[in-house]
Amino acid sequence: MKPLATVQDEQTTEIGPRFTLVPFSRLQANRERNYLIKGLIPRVGLTVIWGPPKSGKSFWTFDAMLHVALGWEYRGRKTIAGAVVYCAFEGVEGYGNRAEAFRQTRLSEVEPQEPKFYLLPTPLTLAEDHVALVASIRIALAGEIPVAIVLDTLNRSLSGSESSDEDMGAYVKAADFVRDAFGCAVIVVHHCGVDGTRPRGHTSLTGAVDCQLAVVRDKAGTVTVTVEWMKDGPEGAVIGSRLDVVEVGTDADGDPVISCVVEPVEIDEDRKADNKARVTKGARIALAALTKAIAEAGQAAPTSNHIPHGSTVVTTDMWRKYAYASGISTGEERAKQKAFERATEALIASGNVQIWSGYVWIPS
Repeated sequence: MKPLATVQDEQTTEIGPRFTLVPFSRLQANRERNYLIKGLIPRVGLTVIWGPPKSGKSFWTFDAMLHVALGWEYRGRKTIAGAVVYCAFEGVEGYGNRAEAFRQTRLSEVEPQEPKFYLLPTPLTLAEDHVALVASIRIALAGEIPVAIVLDTLNRSLSGSESSDEDMGAYVKAADFVRDAFGCAVIVVHHCGVDGTRPRGHTSLTGAVDCQLAVVRDKAGTVTVTVEWMKDGPEGAVIGSRLDVVEVGTDADGDPVISCVVEPVEIDEDRKADNKARVTKGARIALAALTKAIAEAGQAAPTSNHIPHGSTVVTTDMWRKYAYASGISTGEERAKQKAFERATEALIASGNVQIWSGYVWIPS
């Protein structure tokens, strides 16, 4: 019998190497524009925009994407201009009114422009229909490559349960397929969980995202968008808006037809500081480490009145090991302990993580 190394060398000679290794000397800083909207949405990858119902997240996303489709700066931030495909899976009847409101308030006083914006009003199940979706976009755009595809909302394009690892994993895989087909941004509009502290459903979604934006609307009507996570960029940016009502025409009965446009609002420095304080690097690393620990070493929760039935848990010691391995701190043991303690306190206080009797889990 030939030595294994000889067999491998012969196979490599016959069919060529399957993988290419890049030496350190060829690793250079990326100077390409890696944003769709600078500091808000990456050029390529999966972005989740989440928030409670009626928070304005769809209005805000629609407005931001129209700026991209027109090649306009967005709130002083550079954009990458290009075609946008907006898949509206709910409330599709209102998008014509939204378009007319934007047309009357934004396009009426500038040189006539037609945004490269395409609405998909047809329901679909992403995990089953992603190949057909890609094919339809290619035909409709006649060879032009979209820079962004919006899925609004996740729930209306998901087959199965948001809390299912298998179902959410299939959704993420399908979103990755769409991203890779066009090398574009895939933006998922999603609802929040019951307590409003995190995106709803299984954590495989948050574990896969390249960017996560949280949307809230206060009693005064101010819509605040915060960059919670950014894989390769700064976090904590805050965008303020309000929804102004616009009359866009009259209906068949002669009654007014109304919609909303998004107007900028200045956010005071105290509120910006509060938002940035919630988005700590340590907490983000610890939550990602817990997600990985549960996926790789999770176990069924023991019978308890304090742990929800069906939860997958790990011990706090296991979570700590994963957090240390993920680089929650580059300091000595004491620095790592402190960083982990601060992160766990923040995550527990925000409701992103729950602990009982030495076991930790992520609430659905």
